[in-house]
Amino acid sequence: MELRIGNGFDVHALAEGENLWLGGIFIEHDKGTVAHSDGDVLIHALCDALLGALALGDIGQHFPDTGNEYKDIDSKILLKKCCELIKNKGYQVINIDSTVCAQKPKLSSYIPNMRQKLAEILSVSTDRVSVKATTTEKLGFVGREEGISAYATVLLKKVLF
Repeated sequence: MELRIGNGFDVHALAEGENLWLGGIFIEHDKGTVAHSDGDVLIHALCDALLGALALGDIGQHFPDTGNEYKDIDSKILLKKCCELIKNKGYQVINIDSTVCAQKPKLSSYIPNMRQKLAEILSVSTDRVSVKATTTEKLGFVGREEGISAYATVLLKKVLF
């Protein structure tokens, strides 16, 4: 069995008057991400992990922020496109492990919905999708609530036909 592992990272600034999307779920908060797309750092990190596992580049190469095609796009669409690329290469997701770093808001009550939404898009069961949240103990740009970041690791396997 051929296995591939990939990791991804994303970060966005936070600002008042913007929306906050994480793992495909809208999060009520007084700040949201500043981004060309909807700024879902968790999905963006996951896209980079999927693409990286198969050496297919990164999210910026596939969905550049230099034109209107991806302006304000729902990141769930980007994740679906990454999943199609993975499937077309003959791979499927075994599992993902991810972490969102945010000082505020507290995310624990949103995590079950994030896991469900990501599992739907990835076509896997929720027990294969881990989403964790942590603060940075008020350190750095995350701790000062200037931004938010996310990490994702994926394990893929080659599908034998």
